[in-house]
Amino acid sequence: MNKRILVPLALASITGLASATVVNRAITEAEVTAAQQAWCKALVDISAANDSGGQAAAKALAEKVIDAAYGYQMGAVLFKPTLTVAPQTFRTTRAGALAYFVGGDSNFPKDTGFALKGWTKCEAKNAAVFITGDSATTMGNVMITGKDGQVTTVDKTWKYVKDDAGKLRIVVHHSSLPYSGS
Repeated sequence: MNKRILVPLALASITGLASATVVNRAITEAEVTAAQQAWCKALVDISAANDSGGQAAAKALAEKVIDAAYGYQMGAVLFKPTLTVAPQTFRTTRAGALAYFVGGDSNFPKDTGFALKGWTKCEAKNAAVFITGDSATTMGNVMITGKDGQVTTVDKTWKYVKDDAGKLRIVVHHSSLPYSGS
């Protein structure tokens, strides 16, 4: 039989129990929305960096973005970019993600740099957000606008967790073009 021991607040203060460190990794919808907006802004910023400073400038920014937004420092990220093909469909490493975003890596010869396509606007629109304690999963569309004004819509699923510093990190990123029927 389990017994509960109730400690009066005065006694808890004396024993140090009242000053225990509290770790709360709960995620809010506002944090998720902010992370999606930051990802969209970063995509546009990488395109702009490419336009103004070339691929090297875009790569330098993309490295910072990947390190800030994704959880590669925590382990493998389950990243399935929109325009990848076998045998390099999935990008579980930082190097694979960087190659997808900015190209220029001979280990990923088919990557031309998705983020270098001159995107001028990006907006995430969720169909649903599922938050359970320390993780959040979203599913919906991301609409990205090119220099010519043409909008490309992709289906997007992201899963977020908080790292030890309490920063939201993408640990699952699945992207695909909408099915258009047969």
